[in-house]
Amino acid sequence: MPRPLEALIHLDALRHNLQRARDCAPDAQVWAVVKAHAYGHGLKRVYEGLRGADGFALLDIAEAQRLRELDWRGPILLLEGVFDARDLEWCSRLGLWHVVHCDEQINWLAQHKTEWPHRVFLKMNTGMNRLGFTPQAFRNAWLRLNALTQVDEVSFITHFSDADTPKGIAQQAEVFLSHTADLSGERSLCNSAATLRHAHDPAIRGDWVRPGVMLYGASPDYPEHDATHWNLQPAMTLHSKLIGIQHLKAGDTVGYGSRFTADRDMRIGVVACGYADGYPRHAPDGTPVLVDGVRVPLVGRVSMDMLEVDLTNAPQAQLGTEVTLWGRGPHDSLLSIDEVAHHCGTIGYELMCALSPRVPVEVLEPHGA
Repeated sequence: MPRPLEALIHLDALRHNLQRARDCAPDAQVWAVVKAHAYGHGLKRVYEGLRGADGFALLDIAEAQRLRELDWRGPILLLEGVFDARDLEWCSRLGLWHVVHCDEQINWLAQHKTEWPHRVFLKMNTGMNRLGFTPQAFRNAWLRLNALTQVDEVSFITHFSDADTPKGIAQQAEVFLSHTADLSGERSLCNSAATLRHAHDPAIRGDWVRPGVMLYGASPDYPEHDATHWNLQPAMTLHSKLIGIQHLKAGDTVGYGSRFTADRDMRIGVVACGYADGYPRHAPDGTPVLVDGVRVPLVGRVSMDMLEVDLTNAPQAQLGTEVTLWGRGPHDSLLSIDEVAHHCGTIGYELMCALSPRVPVEVLEPHGA
């Protein structure tokens, strides 16, 4: 028998979450953001769940090529644009739209020989201070692009730094909207947090929204709001089984470094999952795990291939009992990846992306599909 650890990808959840993005941003088109191996879920695995989007947004030309091989004929946007002048040939060949965020990218376009003018999204740095032209330099960049025969249409894009916090988006949105007010072209402002929290405003909603982590069922503003609050469903379940049970007496310790010491007689379950599978090694005692759908606390340091849980709340557990590390559990139970991540001092995004290649993955179609 193979090791019992497995990840499940729920296509019904992906479709549901995509519809949630549409519900939050009526009349806007939706980019399904599938960068970082579709947030760890696998581009090919999520494709059927997200192909109802209006376009896909990602980073790498290789990822874009895989989408074309999956027979996607709609728009694909390179969110960081091209990294080299030679990449523009691939944009022409694959019909890719791309972000322009610096003068060098405009220079490359000016030297590019193509029969098919490019669709570009000119990026404004409104305060995130990663990529993009300053508001003061934005209009000149727009004028340069519009003068190029290599450019067909110029749209506008920015990225919010605090859409998931009380600081909000007002200042950045004002900068973007005021500096593009008299320019013609489609606009894209909203990531997941802004789509959920602010896209009810048509000016903020723009023409395209760019949901990322919400498509995979995590909340972008956890712990203020959890996924259930936003009516999102987890697209990934990581589950395993108990492969061992230990009976401890008071004073016995668990795991490397003897981090956990039993204060009473206890049953401890050993789970086939460790940091080599992508589960965080630094997960503290008390991190929630589901055993047969019952919440129990992790105890002791996570090992490469195993972790341990306190079975006090699950006296029925035995060798082979199902364990849910995050996602959907037995008996309609649910353990949010955001909650697990929060206990570990990180975010759900990181846990998704950290899933190890050695973990088998099964894609689940909904019943009756």
